[in-house]
Amino acid sequence: MAESSAATQSPSVSSSSSGAEPSTLGGGGGSPGACPALGAKSCGSSCADSFVSSSSSQPVSIFSTSQVHDLIFWRDVKKTGFVFGTTLIMLLSLAAFSVISVVSYLILALLSVTISFRVYKSVIQAVQKSEEGHPFKAYLDVDITLSSEAFHSYMNAAMVHVNKALKLIIRLFLVEDLVDSLKLAVFMWLMTYVGAVFNGITLLILAELLVFSVPIVYEKYKTQIDHYVGIARDQTKSIVEKIQAKLPGIAKKKAE
Repeated sequence: MAESSAATQSPSVSSSSSGAEPSTLGGGGGSPGACPALGAKSCGSSCADSFVSSSSSQPVSIFSTSQVHDLIFWRDVKKTGFVFGTTLIMLLSLAAFSVISVVSYLILALLSVTISFRVYKSVIQAVQKSEEGHPFKAYLDVDITLSSEAFHSYMNAAMVHVNKALKLIIRLFLVEDLVDSLKLAVFMWLMTYVGAVFNGITLLILAELLVFSVPIVYEKYKTQIDHYVGIARDQTKSIVEKIQAKLPGIAKKKAE
């Protein structure tokens, strides 16, 4: 304790004894978890914290929010074009054929590519007398098993949204707020006309076109769109307030 306090108070003492210090702080010279730039106490705590954080088994999501944002805003044109084109072809195929036919043709196309490549590589290896092995060996060795911790984590995250949806459904159908329930009734009435014109696949195709076009257009003309949206929002708010004032037994909500 006296040596450590003296080393902190007198820089000359610590510099003079620097020849013996690195072996002590480094944890045996060149150990993988050593932190030679830190003191003994801070090294132990920081290394322990980094080990705990790195060893925690948190599931890694396939698509993060930033990746989805970059995808729909066309940050990478090749990647977005591939995703947009693939999903659009899939939806158009489902609109023309049955689900069984589309899935079967996709599996046949994928198998034809992989089998052809496998046979081609086998012939090349036989001709050249090489021992490269299976062409998909690297992918066959990838561990794709889902741990129970990751599965439960995903299920817990999904249950949060399911519980919110159930609460909203009960609130709307049991008329906790008459105006909100009337809004749902009007929306469903309008959807009956939409369903008479479009089927589900057509709506999905339109939704994909909107997802990959509206965000980029809004980013380009944000000021003008916000102006007109604000006008429409004010008009809608005034109409809703007039309806609430005429409905009997509905207390006006005070603005917080």
